[in-house]
Amino acid sequence: MASELNGQNVIVKIKAIHSSLSSKEKAVADYIMNNPQEIIHLSITEFSEYSSVAEATIFRFCKRLGFRGYQAFKIALASEVVEPIKNIHEEIKEEDDVHTLAEKVFAGHIEAIKDTLNLLDAKMLEEIVEILSKASRIDFYGSGGSSAIALDAYHKFLRTGINCNAHSDGHQQIISAALLVPGQAAIGISHSGSNKDVTEALRIAKANGAATIAITNHYKSPLSKEADFVLYTTSRETFFRSEALASRLVQLSLIDVLHVAVSVRKQEETLGNLQKIREAIAIKRY
Repeated sequence: MASELNGQNVIVKIKAIHSSLSSKEKAVADYIMNNPQEIIHLSITEFSEYSSVAEATIFRFCKRLGFRGYQAFKIALASEVVEPIKNIHEEIKEEDDVHTLAEKVFAGHIEAIKDTLNLLDAKMLEEIVEILSKASRIDFYGSGGSSAIALDAYHKFLRTGINCNAHSDGHQQIISAALLVPGQAAIGISHSGSNKDVTEALRIAKANGAATIAITNHYKSPLSKEADFVLYTTSRETFFRSEALASRLVQLSLIDVLHVAVSVRKQEETLGNLQKIREAIAIKRY
């Protein structure tokens, strides 16, 4: 909804209405004007904490500016404070040749994977693997770009013999979560941690007694609040950009870790399943 300002500068618009704002709204406005570069990397929960203003006040302020919500506001703000090419990739420059672009993209991916590995909580990871190994069912939820990660997780975990599913449709996610019971698990995947469908599905799954696990890049996000366990990724990608790059590879790596660890725990069953799969797909190859 960035276009709703009809090309007006967001900061200029804030200054124009500043005198008519309430004291709490002025606190939001002042924080934005003093930290425009920082804002585009913050979730609404992080913004609330750093500015000491309620999330509801921030949301209402964004609506007052003419946006559907906080995310739409950030996209508009980013278009003003971020060099346009940075929307494609944070490290590239207009004059970079293709090989330089390749080096920067690869470097970003490598850095993100290394940083996430250093961020892993070994004890929590052990607990998650234990829960998944014993689960009678595991459902993976991911929307948009994260739907591919959820599908990859489903494709891998099929081999363990655990009943599992992947859902990218918001309604299917809710239906799936409503049918989960104790002894089962739900894994919600969202780089931003702010996807409403995935967050709601995890909330419902948790209310039904299922173990809930989130994979996200943001500590203080709606999704992380609804999860029993959170596996955090880390990448330098901006929060306003819709297309995650390095973070998606990190998410895939975390899924691989969970899959390998669970397969080791269920080694006999997994190896038996792998043999059956190889025999079954042999007819599909020349």
